[in-house]
Amino acid sequence: MHASVLAAKGITDHLTVTDLMTRGGLDVLALLLLVGWLYRRRPSVPAMPLVLAALNTGLFAAMSTISAGKFPAGVGFGLFGILSLVRLRSAAFTLRDVAYTFVSLVIALCTGLPQRQTWLVVALDVVVLIAVLVVDDPTSYEPPTRTVKLTLDRIYPDPAVIAADVAFRFGQAPLSVLVDEVDYVRETTRVSARYPAERAVATDSEPREPVMAP
Repeated sequence: MHASVLAAKGITDHLTVTDLMTRGGLDVLALLLLVGWLYRRRPSVPAMPLVLAALNTGLFAAMSTISAGKFPAGVGFGLFGILSLVRLRSAAFTLRDVAYTFVSLVIALCTGLPQRQTWLVVALDVVVLIAVLVVDDPTSYEPPTRTVKLTLDRIYPDPAVIAADVAFRFGQAPLSVLVDEVDYVRETTRVSARYPAERAVATDSEPREPVMAP
């Protein structure tokens, strides 16, 4: 009965259990290599493996379902419209995380289409994974940093004094200081100070006087 229903909907013409299991196995294997090995070679956001796995498996399921039945072309465009709404809005996510997200979606697209030559799917997945392996070199890893945004109650005639003032206030020299805004009306300066993530930036119980410009 189930076979007749599927045949009536035009699903069995494009989808077989063997083909689905083969493509699903290739997708899972490629995802394990991408997330479990390549992505974890360097410290990263703890939630990113879940994000990569959810996007990959979700897109694979959607592509398999759309390709299996008689769906209008608008459904496919709607799917890509939904994917365009996906944003990594957390400041903790880096360009590297975005790149791995794109690769996980590409793998799902390659393995999600039915009735494709298995060797072609494998070859495409291998090419993508090798490209990530070669380009994402762990030896170029930089220690993670965090940004502390400050509003200083003065205007600095010499930008070189800002880093010294921030180091004096926190008792720890920043790696870099970027001036975000200078407000001449309120006489304040907004800056972003970058510190190593593994070191806590602690303030004193009593505020210190800022360093005066020479």
